[in-house]
Amino acid sequence: MLTWDELLREIYKGEKINMECKKAEREVPQSVYETYSSFANTTGGIIVLGVEEDKTKTSPKERFIVRGVSDPEKMQNDFWDTINSQKVNENILVDDDVYIVKNGDTSLLVIHVPKADYTMRPVYKGENPYKGTFKRNHEGDYHAKEYEVRAMFRDQLSEGYDQTIHEGYTMDDIDADTLKRYRIMFNTWNPDHVWINLPDKDFLEMMGGYRRDRKEGTEGLTTAGLLMFGTGLAVRDRFSNISMDYRDETHADDETRWIDRVTYDGTWENNLFNFLRKVMLKLTEDLKRPFVLKGMQRVDDTPMHKAIREAFVNMIIHADYMMDASVLRVIKNEEGFTFTNPGNLKISKEQIYHGGESKPRNPYMQTMLRMVGYGDYAGSGFPKILKAWSDYGLEVPELFEDTIMDQVTLRLRVKADEVGDEIETIKDDYENVTIKTAEKKPLKKTVEKKPLKKNAEKETVIKTGDKNVPPKTQMQYDKILEFMEEGKEYRIQDFCELLELKETRVRDILKGLSDYIDIVGNTKDRHYIKKTT
Repeated sequence: MLTWDELLREIYKGEKINMECKKAEREVPQSVYETYSSFANTTGGIIVLGVEEDKTKTSPKERFIVRGVSDPEKMQNDFWDTINSQKVNENILVDDDVYIVKNGDTSLLVIHVPKADYTMRPVYKGENPYKGTFKRNHEGDYHAKEYEVRAMFRDQLSEGYDQTIHEGYTMDDIDADTLKRYRIMFNTWNPDHVWINLPDKDFLEMMGGYRRDRKEGTEGLTTAGLLMFGTGLAVRDRFSNISMDYRDETHADDETRWIDRVTYDGTWENNLFNFLRKVMLKLTEDLKRPFVLKGMQRVDDTPMHKAIREAFVNMIIHADYMMDASVLRVIKNEEGFTFTNPGNLKISKEQIYHGGESKPRNPYMQTMLRMVGYGDYAGSGFPKILKAWSDYGLEVPELFEDTIMDQVTLRLRVKADEVGDEIETIKDDYENVTIKTAEKKPLKKTVEKKPLKKNAEKETVIKTGDKNVPPKTQMQYDKILEFMEEGKEYRIQDFCELLELKETRVRDILKGLSDYIDIVGNTKDRHYIKKTT
C-alpha cells in the first residue's frame, strides 16, 4: 500500500499506461470498470479516485488537483459490491488491492489492479467479451479489437495450440528435404531412440506434427508440423499472415540498410526449421568457439552460443502465429542481437526472469527443437541467458512487451563498456576450456586450452595426419569425420550446420578430405559418404 506522499509522487508523474486518475466525489464512476478491464488485460496499474485533471495546464501540480472523495468507506463498499456482481466477468482483486489513503480531511480511494493470469483473460465489462474487453495504451483505455480478444481466449489453452489440426494439409505438404535434415539431426542426438526407423508420417505423428482427432473424425498436419517442416507454398497458403525476417545491420549506414538478409525470396522453403538453421549460422559465425572431445562427445559450445540459441528458440515457441500480422524478426548489429515475435507475454516479466515456469504457446515445437539440441527444458532457458550475459560482464538482457503492436522483443547487448580495460577471463561450462573477451570486442574471442586436472578425461580427436593443415582446419576435419557414419549420405547443408559456416567455406574444407569422403552425384544433387576404413 502507498503512503500519502508516495501516492502524490505517482499522481504528479501523470497518467500513463499503468496509472489513471479519476474525479469521484460521491460515487464510483462507471468508467472505473473499463479501466479495471484495461489494466487487467495489459500490464496492471493503479486507479486513484478523487483526483481531477485540468488538461489546460502543463504543470503536474496544477494539472492534477487532489480534491478527495466525500465518503470513502461507502465508495469502497460500492466498488466491491459491483466488482463481485455481473458487472465484470472476473474479480481478480484481493482485499489489500482496494484501500483508502488519508491526509487530514482529504481521502483518496486507491484500486490496485494486477495483470490477470492468462487463464482469466480477457477480463471484460458486461456479458459480451467482444464489446466489453478493454486494453491500455499511453492514450488511455480503448476497446480491444476482435483479434486481440481471440488471442486472449487462445492463451487460456494450457496445452498450447500448435496441436491444431489443419484439415486438407497432408504429408504431401511436408518438404521432404527439410524433414530429412531434421531426422539426420534427430538420429545424431538420439542414436538409440525407438522412433528412428519409423516412416515419416508415423515419426511426425509421434512428434506432434501430425494428429488424428478420433472424436471429430479428422486428421492432418498440425500447426507445429506445417510451420516447422511444410513446403513454403503450404505455409504461405495457410499462414499468409506470417513473415520471417533476418537482417544483419552491422556497419549499415543511410545508403545500406543491411549487409545481409534472410526473408522469403523463392530460393528456400520458408518454414521455421529452415529459417532457424539458416539464420543461426549467420548469427554465430563471428563467435569463436573451442573444439574439445571428451571421449567421443563433442564439446564445442560457449555460453554465448547457448544463450543465442535459447533466445532464438524462445522466439519461436512463444510466438502467436494466429495474430493478424505475425512477424518473426531477428536483427544483428554492432550493439548485439534482438529477437521479436508476435503475441504478448503470457506470464509476468518477474516470473520469466526468475525461471522455473514456462508457458509456451507452442509446446510441440519446443519438443521438436529440444530433441535436436535447440533449447532447454521448460523454465530453465531464460535464466541461462541471464547467467551467460552476467558471466561475460554484459548488460542484463532486456525484455520488452509492446501491448499496442502485440509483440515481444528480447535485446541481447554485446558491448561491454563496463567490463574495464583489462582482459577478463570467462569460464565455460567445461573444466578445460576458457573464453577470453576484451572490452568492446565481445564477438572476437580467443580460445585457450587449459591443462586438464589430474583425473580429468583426456581429449580424443581423429587426425588426418597432414602436418601442413592449420590447427583450426584440422579441428574442422576431425569434427566432420567424427560426425559422419559409414554408409550414410550427407549433404552440404549438414556440414554447414555442423560447423556453423557458409557453404562456400564448407566446400573448401571438404575438398581436403577427399581421402576420407566420397563425393557422389552431380552439382545439383551432390552428397557425401564416409569411406569404409
